[in-house]
Amino acid sequence: THWKHGGIVGVFGYGGGVIGRYCDQPKLFPGVEHFHTLRVNQPAGKYYSTDYLRKLSDLWDFRGSGLTNMHGATGDIILLGTTTPQLEEVFWTLTHDFNQDLGGSGSNLRTPADCLGQSRCEYSCYDTSALCHFLTNEYQDELHRPAFPYKFKFKFDGCPNCCVASIARSDMSFVGTWKDDIRIDQDAVNKYVEQDPAYPSNAGAHKGRDWGPFDIEKEVVDLCPTHCMKFENKKLTIDTENCTRCMHCINVMPRALKIGKETGLSILCGAKSPIRDGAQMGSLLVPFMEVNPDNDYEAITELIENIWDWWMEEGKNRERLGELIMRQGFQKLLEVTGIKAIPQHVSYPRSNPYIFWKEDEVPGGWERDVDEFRKHHLR
Repeated sequence: THWKHGGIVGVFGYGGGVIGRYCDQPKLFPGVEHFHTLRVNQPAGKYYSTDYLRKLSDLWDFRGSGLTNMHGATGDIILLGTTTPQLEEVFWTLTHDFNQDLGGSGSNLRTPADCLGQSRCEYSCYDTSALCHFLTNEYQDELHRPAFPYKFKFKFDGCPNCCVASIARSDMSFVGTWKDDIRIDQDAVNKYVEQDPAYPSNAGAHKGRDWGPFDIEKEVVDLCPTHCMKFENKKLTIDTENCTRCMHCINVMPRALKIGKETGLSILCGAKSPIRDGAQMGSLLVPFMEVNPDNDYEAITELIENIWDWWMEEGKNRERLGELIMRQGFQKLLEVTGIKAIPQHVSYPRSNPYIFWKEDEVPGGWERDVDEFRKHHLR
């Protein structure tokens, strides 16, 4: 296209937040000779006052093109199109007058993004906004000064419905979950089955046409991915040990089923779009972790920094975390994070017939007494 990166532009002290755009025909189109993009760090949950949005629009009409993108795929407020002399002016106004900072761009931590979480959603298993806000403040240097092999994204979903698509779009996703039973209101279950008008399936989301009578077997039980549900004698039962917390049943019958009370989050690593290799989803690293803001999320920050140390040491240029995991193996990720292997880490069993032991994992090490060995392993 006629758009090109014609050098590096930015604001003083930052290596990210501004994406330089230049037209390759400046004499023909002098009005867009420069058309730089600014990424602005959105507030947690994307909550705005009308007054703030008016001030932001007025600023961009004055200093830029007036074109915005609310929001980009990363999550930022995207301010499209301004010239190089206006960058510092916009940055000064954002930081000093609006109390707003630039987001991430380049090979750094990208702007963390979260769903509405407990501020609006009854399904949220942890305070997404609190964790998003904390990690945004904790890693300001990583957010504004590129030092990584490539980009790195955090996303925070309050429940497995994944409203910000963290499991598919972030190098490290935090998905709310619970470890006790789904709470069941048997009377409400039967209200759905009996077609009570006050209990529409899917909370009435599909009421635009007549889909026929509600069929709990067809619409709930048979669609359970692990077939852990049963409806007999007007009673719904769920085998919790086999439940994967997909939330389909809760979404279909929200007044009858609720998330458990022992809530926390799961952590997955390695999701990405096609870059070196094809797109991939995140791999489960931590099945369940209680979220405790009282200790400044110490367990989470320790995990993040162990992963970053490995990735920055071993990652190739423009290699996402997921591609490093593919190249060196999930076993290496477990080693650098100090997490013991558990069945939840296995995508599919016995795909690799070779198990490589380290010397300190073998009784007696590599040097063994053959006669002693033969006492326990006779020919």
